[in-house]
Amino acid sequence: MKMDGERESDNVEDNRGGGGGGGSMLGGRSIGLGTIVIALLGGWIFGINPLTIIGVLGGVGDGAPVAQQQAAHPTPAQDDPQVHFVKKVLASTEDVWRAQFTAMGANYRDPKLRLYRGREATACGTGQAAMGPFYCPGDEKVYIDLSFYETMRTRLGAPGDFAQAYVIAHEIGHHVQNQLGISGKVDQARQRTNERNANALSVRLELQADCLAGVWAFHANQNKQILQPGDIEEALNAASQIGDDTLQRNAQGRVVPESFTHGSSAQRVSWFKRGMASGQMSQCDTFKAGQV
Repeated sequence: MKMDGERESDNVEDNRGGGGGGGSMLGGRSIGLGTIVIALLGGWIFGINPLTIIGVLGGVGDGAPVAQQQAAHPTPAQDDPQVHFVKKVLASTEDVWRAQFTAMGANYRDPKLRLYRGREATACGTGQAAMGPFYCPGDEKVYIDLSFYETMRTRLGAPGDFAQAYVIAHEIGHHVQNQLGISGKVDQARQRTNERNANALSVRLELQADCLAGVWAFHANQNKQILQPGDIEEALNAASQIGDDTLQRNAQGRVVPESFTHGSSAQRVSWFKRGMASGQMSQCDTFKAGQV
């Protein structure tokens, strides 16, 4: 991925030297890759049924956040190449989505991207590194513990810089949904239906974010020629490795489709490819699609 010389966003908040913190749910369900990743790791490390974890994190069951104290982390290096990369990818998403919203006659509000370590209090509750990156509509921020990229490489089988960029672009896709009022409508609909239908709505929301990540990739490459050989394969592999069916199969040896909240590997790959092939937001309406 060619990012040398590209501008860096001013909307990155680096709190990796902070102490994190606990917190109760303050409103606004966090959206992103997180629930499936923490479910996978919980199954591997603690022997917990991943479906149980998914249910708790998705608001099903009796799980409640627990406030804990955490020691402050060492001050991070000021010239961290990975941070520069994140800032450049975020800047690229800003450029693309500002132009897309302008074309619709609307203004794009740049989200913040907050780096943290371990735990972080957010408007959606306490973020934890094991949850993976997530977007909180309550404060319009993307939260990332950069250790997730090592998890992608070593445990999820999804290495590569463009795979990392895809993760950011997916979470920014949730910000786009939030600005368009889509995520709010989906949350309201989820509250009025049963668990199975609520999960199905979540799948469509996540697949749309994958498609929007593809729309970003199309325009970012068209504008700046950022893609190198193998980049697309990295993103498609990442989308495949974090599909619900793949994660469930790896964690517990079986697949439970009705519990999916993010979509199967094939679905995630398909919708990312759809966005990248067209570069059109109109191609990302998963809610009008009969079969996703």
